[in-house]
Amino acid sequence: MKILDTVLEKRSLLTEKPSSIQCVGQYVKFEQLIIERDADSLFTMSNGSPIQLNERFTQAYDPDDLIWRYMFEGPFKNVEQFIASLQHQVNASNGFCLCVFDVSTGRQIGVANLMNNYPSHLKIELGGIWYSPIVQKTFANTETTYLMLKHCFELGYRRVEWKCHSHNERSRKAALRMGFKFEGIQENHMIVKDCNRDTAWFRMLDHEWPNAKQNLETILYGKNR
Repeated sequence: MKILDTVLEKRSLLTEKPSSIQCVGQYVKFEQLIIERDADSLFTMSNGSPIQLNERFTQAYDPDDLIWRYMFEGPFKNVEQFIASLQHQVNASNGFCLCVFDVSTGRQIGVANLMNNYPSHLKIELGGIWYSPIVQKTFANTETTYLMLKHCFELGYRRVEWKCHSHNERSRKAALRMGFKFEGIQENHMIVKDCNRDTAWFRMLDHEWPNAKQNLETILYGKNR
């Protein structure tokens, strides 16, 4: 089926390295991750140390269990290792690394990436996403994902992908809750941390976004948004 010229023309407006983005929501805001500004704070928020954020408090925890087990790297022994991992994401030729901040405190709480960007096919992935345990089970992930999806579809992308380790039940449930559709398992997809990774694939298409957008806005802001 021939694609409309008005859709095809959007490819020329997109670059392989996604353009800078800055979004502010009710619960989170995010912008380009800057190593010198963000790395130390993000490491403190993700290395297993106790965390205080307003009235919330998280005791010492296992960072592998709550953050890094299904990520490509981590947990990290020191901030230098952590910075090297962030630098790789910042330098990606077809990705853009974002630092997520808590609106109420202005503190760094996590990382998200626009990645595997293919403007020629009008598709992009949301990935490399993690949040400090202090904001897990809050609206942080939902609102960040909502704002990223809104940004991508407004730019003209037809397909936004979400992938995770097939064993990562939290990520799989989050994808479905936010409106992504499960497409299947790609077996022996990668070798990560010297272990096999079967990858669960999810996607959202542009014509599915209006319903997902309405549902996410209801979850986040109530029916009168």
